[in-house]
Amino acid sequence: MTKSILLIGSNGQVGKELQQIVSSYGDIISVARPTVDLAQPDTLRNVIRSKQPQIIINAAAYTAVDKAESEPELATAINATAPLIVAQESQKLGAFLIHISTDYVFDGNGCSPYHETDATNPLSVYGKTKLAGEEAIRETCAHHLILRTAWVYGTFGKSNFVKTMLRLLGAERQELRVVADQIGSPTWAQDIAAVIGQTIPLLTPEVRGTYHYTNSGVASWYDFAVAIFEEAQQLGFPLKVERIVPITTAEYPTPARRPAYSVLACGKISAILGTYPPHWRQRLRQMLTDLKIEHED
Repeated sequence: MTKSILLIGSNGQVGKELQQIVSSYGDIISVARPTVDLAQPDTLRNVIRSKQPQIIINAAAYTAVDKAESEPELATAINATAPLIVAQESQKLGAFLIHISTDYVFDGNGCSPYHETDATNPLSVYGKTKLAGEEAIRETCAHHLILRTAWVYGTFGKSNFVKTMLRLLGAERQELRVVADQIGSPTWAQDIAAVIGQTIPLLTPEVRGTYHYTNSGVASWYDFAVAIFEEAQQLGFPLKVERIVPITTAEYPTPARRPAYSVLACGKISAILGTYPPHWRQRLRQMLTDLKIEHED
């Protein structure tokens, strides 16, 4: 029997990928602003009650990490209150809720990959509101899967790191300075969507809980920027910057504090799916190839 799947946040970079991938796993109902405004609880309740899905995927979030420091109420409404409402409605329907969270729930003081059971301690408003959303789901909805991921970029959307770097690398400047002392795992939105799709046939009470998924391998933002430069250069993107210079977090102060090390251990999800995440550099190359083809069409 075909599952009815409600996708919230279908216009985001992960949401766009989910629209394409999840449709093969069931009848997908995609909603985004203005139909559903996560800051307006009634719009959420109304759409869930009217559609009565068997699976709800919440791919929507307030992700402007620095801006959240000056908009804590809005970040809380979208990242904490809205997931609570979705969890309440999921519980009433007996639906399975899949929710995307973040590595920023950790403080980054560790030096080995974070496991799902490790203590959380977010440093920013963004991280704190995302953790509050997780906790609301755990306390409210019996059947849930929370997927923490990190350093997300994609073909869709304008404000991800890869697209920002391509724009800056193509600008009239000699050098680009990028932070080299924050470590994580760049992750392609398409791979996140694919993993969510793969979990759908496996959704049983036994698989409920919190999972980590990123592409494998680690990098600093500087490493990531250098890789973008090298891969984009090979593909013939118009680049003008001559060099990328590593700097410290202290040299590039931001309103929000970020974890210095937020690599996630992905063994738990890998054991369930029977596959290990592909390496971030390989997936970056594929994303840039897709982007180049898209621009040439």
